[in-house]
Amino acid sequence: MHVPRTNAFLGRDHERAEIDGLLGRARHGGGSVLVVRGEAGIGKTALMRYCARQASGFRVLEASGVESEMELPFAALHQLCGPFLDRIGALPGPQRQALEVAFGLAGGNPPDLFFLGLATLGLLAEAAAEQPLACLVDDAQWLDGASKQVLAFVGRRLNAEPMLLVIAVREDPDEQGFDGLPSLVLSGLTKDDARKLLTASVAGRLEDRVRDRLIAETSGNPLALLELAGGMSPADLAGGSVGHSPLSGRLHDHYLRRIAELPEPTRLFLALAAADPTADPALVWRAGRALGVGRDEAAMAEVEHLLTIDTLVRFRHPLVRSAAYSAADQAQRRAVHQALAETMDPRADPERLLSHRAAVAEAPDEEIAAELEEAAGRAEARGGRTAAAGFLQRSAALTGEPGRRADRTLAAALAYLQAGSMQKAAGLVAEAAADVRTDLQRALVARLQGQIGWASFPGPSAPVQLSRSAAQLEGLDADLAREAYLDAWGASLVAGRLADPEGVLPEVSRAALRSNPDPGTSAEPEALLLHGLATLIVDSLDAAGASLRRAVDGFMADPDPAWYQKGANLVSTAAVLLWDFEAWATLSGRWTEHARAAGALVPLVSALSVHELVTAWRGDLEAAAALRDEGDVLAEAVGTRMFPLGAVLLAAYRGRPDEAVPLLATVAAEAVERSEGISAQSAHWAEAVLYNGLGRYAEAVAAAERTVDETYLPQVTWWVLPELVEAAVRTGKRDLAESALRRLAENAYGSDWALGLTARCRALLADGAEAERWYQEAITLLDRTLLRPESARARLLYGEWLRREERLRDARDRIGEAHEAFTAMGAEGFAERARRELAASGVKLRRPSSPQASDLSAQEEHIARLARDGRTNPEIGAELFISARTVEWHLRNVYMKLGITSRKGLRETLSA
Repeated sequence: MHVPRTNAFLGRDHERAEIDGLLGRARHGGGSVLVVRGEAGIGKTALMRYCARQASGFRVLEASGVESEMELPFAALHQLCGPFLDRIGALPGPQRQALEVAFGLAGGNPPDLFFLGLATLGLLAEAAAEQPLACLVDDAQWLDGASKQVLAFVGRRLNAEPMLLVIAVREDPDEQGFDGLPSLVLSGLTKDDARKLLTASVAGRLEDRVRDRLIAETSGNPLALLELAGGMSPADLAGGSVGHSPLSGRLHDHYLRRIAELPEPTRLFLALAAADPTADPALVWRAGRALGVGRDEAAMAEVEHLLTIDTLVRFRHPLVRSAAYSAADQAQRRAVHQALAETMDPRADPERLLSHRAAVAEAPDEEIAAELEEAAGRAEARGGRTAAAGFLQRSAALTGEPGRRADRTLAAALAYLQAGSMQKAAGLVAEAAADVRTDLQRALVARLQGQIGWASFPGPSAPVQLSRSAAQLEGLDADLAREAYLDAWGASLVAGRLADPEGVLPEVSRAALRSNPDPGTSAEPEALLLHGLATLIVDSLDAAGASLRRAVDGFMADPDPAWYQKGANLVSTAAVLLWDFEAWATLSGRWTEHARAAGALVPLVSALSVHELVTAWRGDLEAAAALRDEGDVLAEAVGTRMFPLGAVLLAAYRGRPDEAVPLLATVAAEAVERSEGISAQSAHWAEAVLYNGLGRYAEAVAAAERTVDETYLPQVTWWVLPELVEAAVRTGKRDLAESALRRLAENAYGSDWALGLTARCRALLADGAEAERWYQEAITLLDRTLLRPESARARLLYGEWLRREERLRDARDRIGEAHEAFTAMGAEGFAERARRELAASGVKLRRPSSPQASDLSAQEEHIARLARDGRTNPEIGAELFISARTVEWHLRNVYMKLGITSRKGLRETLSA
């Protein structure tokens, strides 16, 4: 059956104009990205081909996702970067290393996802500097996860590169990899255009009602119109019916029928071409000779417009590839995979060769299953966690013994969970549950179910489920039981009272202590950690302190990289509970580094959430904002979310009420919906910080009181007590301030951080020489910490007290120091409060905002300050994950807005 070629662009004037405009922008040095979305057959591929034809003067790079390659790490990315690997030496060292490891050109730790993204951006930008690039990525819904994340990274950072990136992806509610990028949604043709298309493509008479029915039931999908009308008999065209099955199913069935009408050798050749995801003609011809098929069969398939072969093997549509493979029986599929495996170079692509061998194997095949398990380890070492999961899944499918199969299936589920594929992980856990043979395996199934539930929705049920799985592991594996109790403790801490009116954290803690009584001084850090955390809740910080201290010191002295994927958050929590900010900062930094190195994206999102909080509390607000941006991009890619503790403190310190108040209200409301007590409590704590900075003390009291009622989420309760003391003193509520001070002093575990805050609060409630002594002690103690905002706040409070004592010279010195520190941090609320105090003490300062500086966007200001401090464009690009050319483009905008012409002007215009 012959389907005629027709004009694919009826009704696509708007879409063509958008493509033309983006190509024009790229010709003039402006980078663009466009995600073309739509159902199968709607015209995405045709629009990509139009773009390629219009890209005169461009170097056109084409890549496409292939369903069978979804588990091979960086497969699609290699299609784009492969032609430019000779330029890899021009990249900075970490970027070059990331790309070499990802593509198997060198050994090393799994590549940092963001270094890999920046390397890809840099490589393409260098090539585009010589000739504009048009990068066309089709069928992106079938890209491997790593390539998808890197392409989304590149797309978000195209600004000053003469390059256009067009990504075609099937419209799918579960497809979120490119959310936030500019999109063009293709819909069906209008009725008039659809009629014109049918008139041009259908020979003979077409009954009006059949034509209208075709248009209505295909919703104007051009490929469906052509294929379904082309497959109808004259009788059908004159008055027959159209099926009611889903469009993609109808098209797939249509192609199956067309392929079934072909001679068997042609069907075999199509199955061969469909089984080779590389679209390499040379490989297909070699394998075809082994099967006794070749150019004659290819020619017949081309006449039928099912595929074309030139520099690549191209199917008319992905549904043709799917149908060609589906039309083959099991024996034919094994034959084509065997032919491909025998004709491939085993050194060139061992993983793809193994995939073909696995497709040939009939279950069970322990030899192939073991090789796939080993390949999973290699893939994970390269940062391809999704690939590792895919190899483990195939390994399990070829495993005959049910118990061993359950182990491999559970390993695959865990890898998918860590890669952020919650749905696949859940499905595999269900499969493993059918094969389990031991109580230990049943307990591991329960634990993974709890972990998946926790990662998907940290609500009221996850802590209970995790606690039950921990109880199941008791007596089976002490180490796993301890890890499970730590999981349950952490989930319960996050849920707080919103998980249960009485709270599940005390019950989890009691159960953990029954399972893990006093571990002794020689115990492993994990055992000490669990004992200390549980004892804190059941008893007190004094009772828990020794175990927590030994646990933190143990992890600090001998960090186990594997632990950072399992319980780094709780080690950091232990440091916080000990008021050890320095250990907390070190641990959160290591956690972030290890998660990046391992390519463990879900743990990395959690690590970035904590490290953002630490960084904001150190007063490095720009770096904290960068961590938030990085985490948001990752969270979007893997379908999880950043915890909001760092975001709320960052907003509070910035002190912009128009931005902060709505954010904090949203966080609090969403926390209630998600049963995240710690997030709701943190939002109210940040409110108190914000309002104290703005000098709105009555509102600070109200916010702090909402938070301080919590009795067993200890750390946030402790953090809000100094805010309550300050606000209560300023509003004349001395009894409330004294009560808060008593609670703070009871839990100040001997660190400079805790003792410094306690001294600052004592000073607020003291008079005369005693107040001055406490203020000076607070400054001395807090100056020894990394907590610059807390130290600056001690100076501000001391200066305010000195002004009221009419010691104006001393007051101006202390308040001036505080004002300088807050201004350097970007803590605008506290800086303004200090400015007002300086004015009251006789020092007049202009408000810091200037018409020119305030015109800069947040990113422009960040880049300008880095450039002012002497960073080169490549260094700035590496830090902010953008290309050096984009940095230069932003700097040109900065110079224009500030009325300067060079970096020297930045030093003169921007405050140090």
